[in-house]
Amino acid sequence: MATAYTFHEGVIRVDVDEARANGTHVHVWAPAAMVPMAMHFVPTRHLMRAQERAGRFMPLVHSVAKELVKFPEATFVEVQSGDEHVVVRTHDGSVWVDVDAPDEHVHVKCPIETIDDVALQLAAGAPPA
Repeated sequence: MATAYTFHEGVIRVDVDEARANGTHVHVWAPAAMVPMAMHFVPTRHLMRAQERAGRFMPLVHSVAKELVKFPEATFVEVQSGDEHVVVRTHDGSVWVDVDAPDEHVHVKCPIETIDDVALQLAAGAPPA
């Protein structure tokens, strides 16, 4: 049952590769279902600070997340400049941000539902129940 829930919620993926010598190489794949659970362990003062700084924008993030679901396969931003390429898109229920440049490659994927859950919690000023 836990596996089914994890796959239903999706995966958050962050991949960062820097091509220069001793560059950073970070690859994190985590179940998106961990985010609401992890928010229980964030000290209250940090959540309150995040809510104070970003809380007023979270209703907008919630609205955008609800609209993004209507565009399951859409490219919203694509910039090609020389040998640098940036794409922001939705794919399979997630927001994808891909940055490819000669010296670094950054790829981030986050389920839209997770973005919405966090936005609603920050708007409310409390960790998820």
